[in-house]
Amino acid sequence: MRSPISWALLGLVIQRPSYGYELVQRFERTYEDALELSSPSQVYTALDALARRSLIEKLPADDAAPDALRQPKPHYGATAAGVRGYQDWLIAQVHEERRRSRLFARQLAVLAPRAALAVIERYEQACLEEAKRTPIATADHTSDDGASGLASRLACEEDRLAVGARLSWIEYARREFRGLAAGRSRQR
Repeated sequence: MRSPISWALLGLVIQRPSYGYELVQRFERTYEDALELSSPSQVYTALDALARRSLIEKLPADDAAPDALRQPKPHYGATAAGVRGYQDWLIAQVHEERRRSRLFARQLAVLAPRAALAVIERYEQACLEEAKRTPIATADHTSDDGASGLASRLACEEDRLAVGARLSWIEYARREFRGLAAGRSRQR
């Protein structure tokens, strides 16, 4: 299963069993700046896919508060296979991030050194612009001790560390391509 939407929904169901519309609302609150639904129906499609793979299941209706006027909303809960699959998928993201980084470096290396340096400059500017838009962990993030606050603090710290690592890599790549450009210009 490749859809990040499906994996995100599975995570929400693991966190707390829910019904479809509630999952739409929780999805939008939780992943507002990281994932976007094309429409609420995407949640129902993903729930069907997760159920077909036995990663979630419909939970029995709650008999404590029957509502004679409405059809009960099916609540979904994660299966043991769903929890294991979600954990495995999270770990697989390490490989995916490294793959994207290696791919970017290889795609950059096919350019002539001066063209690569121009891309590096633009990449650096894009990284700095993104860093400006990224919130820094502030008191409002640290005051929430729940899962939402923790998610915000973890994301902010990951962003801060990633920007530092990218800027260090940019300096390294700049030196390498400058050296390559200088070596090529001497050969001519």
